Amino acid sequence: MAQIDAVMAELAELEDPRIREVNERHGDDHGVNLTKLRAVAKRLKTQQDLARELWATGDTAARLLALLVCRPKAFEQDELDAMLRGARTPKVQDWLVNYVVKKHPQAEALRLAWIDDPDPATASAGWALTSERVQKRPEGLDLPGLLDVIEAEMKDAPDRLQWAMNQCLAQIGISHADLRERAIAIGERLEVLKDYPTPPNCTSPYAPIWIEEIVRRQEAGKA
Repeated sequence: MAQIDAVMAELAELEDPRIREVNERHGDDHGVNLTKLRAVAKRLKTQQDLARELWATGDTAARLLALLVCRPKAFEQDELDAMLRGARTPKVQDWLVNYVVKKHPQAEALRLAWIDDPDPATASAGWALTSERVQKRPEGLDLPGLLDVIEAEMKDAPDRLQWAMNQCLAQIGISHADLRERAIAIGERLEVLKDYPTPPNCTSPYAPIWIEEIVRRQEAGKA
């Protein structure tokens, strides 16, 4: 049996209908426990050829595993662009951006290519990469300009794009004290995710609460 066949058979054995039912509510069509998936990846170690084969199956669990065993810098920029546009589900897109694209030498080029893309899911990846730059490498970013776009477009943006723009809004408010008041004011005016159900001991994604809570924790940590 070829390795890809053996791995796909193992993923099929890990399928749990209850997990799939929960995931499908969030747009993710797989039923594999992610802790068990990570254990498979740890055993397989880095295998770029296998990663490409797993991705090519189109199966969501296989694609998640591919993103754990791949070598991020081994992909071409155009290949990553095609992978994002074909990612289909939120979890695959999220892992692709966070585990692969962020580690790639062309991450900034992809951010610029994606952020204004007419496809909302693709644009959301551009905003996710922008949030990281806001936090870690803000030099050269037009932060007031980003707030202008968020203020004008976030309220009516599709869900995934709205979520990514909201995260960027919160990150600007958290990381840049000079823009914090404006970021909070934008969040209060737009009320995006204000009523989002938040479990106990979790921070609300509503930007004004999110910003103030993280800043409070950071300041408490310095005390």
